[in-house]
Amino acid sequence: MPKGKQEYRQEIWTDVHIQEPKSPWEVVNMDWVTALPPSGDKPYNACLVMADRYSKTPIFLPCYKDDTAMNTALLIWSRVISHTGLFKNIISDRYPKFTSALWTTLHKFYKTNLSFSTSYHPQTDGLAERIIQNVEDMIRRSCSYGLESKDSDGFTHDWCTIIPALELAYKTSVHSSTGQTPSILEKGWNPRLPTDTLRKDLIEIHPTASSIKIMLDQVKHHAKQSMDDTFDYAKQKLDKRHKVPHSKVGDIVLVSNLNFNNIKGPKSLKYSYVRHFVIVALHVTNVVQVGLSGELENEHPTFPVS
Repeated sequence: MPKGKQEYRQEIWTDVHIQEPKSPWEVVNMDWVTALPPSGDKPYNACLVMADRYSKTPIFLPCYKDDTAMNTALLIWSRVISHTGLFKNIISDRYPKFTSALWTTLHKFYKTNLSFSTSYHPQTDGLAERIIQNVEDMIRRSCSYGLESKDSDGFTHDWCTIIPALELAYKTSVHSSTGQTPSILEKGWNPRLPTDTLRKDLIEIHPTASSIKIMLDQVKHHAKQSMDDTFDYAKQKLDKRHKVPHSKVGDIVLVSNLNFNNIKGPKSLKYSYVRHFVIVALHVTNVVQVGLSGELENEHPTFPVS
């Protein structure tokens, strides 16, 4: 196909299903909410969001958008690991914080796998990506409503002070893919909420020891079934619009100019594709590595097949 010709074809796609964890906090998604107004006594201008793939439980950590790899590692160690233990797999965009020698060494030492998304294609895992989007929306809406004020004692209330409330609200809300609240899947019970104090028919919050195992087994079974149904439904919709790629090492492919932001010239006059490249490696069925050269040799060589 000539690189300047417009394409009209079915999109190529293979939906790669990430292996489901068997317990909470085995697989974690991480992302940052940035460009937030300064908040707190530090003051913070970003929020690190960690989401457990099993229970969909999030953890919100106010931080700085220019935190170093060391600062991020210490933040996670001091605020998260003591509650969750070490993770088996962390899924994240290709941030410099994680591609640094520090994090590479830490993951080798603790035998933790770190999964990156491909360049210009941040959706490593669509289900967890949606969790991050919901969390970002909650924080940004709170900021946009101008929830910053000072009480009679001079204490400033801003997005940092309402982060715990947002986290609690998310943990106790039913997730569409599991049919359960994240707190139920993570701990087996929902924490007591301020609204519960207004109820006169409040039942026991903590289940008895004799019934907790049976209840948890039933909840986990139904949640797994709900997640499987959600994945199957999404896969059926994707399969109708996409076809399976059949790429192999040595194939010559065209790389779309949408993957590069440094190509000069008017957008309407740019070629649809940069030029032909040879596939040098296959990472998964829909991610390939090509041999870039010339002015593009310093670009990241991994691309999604689409």
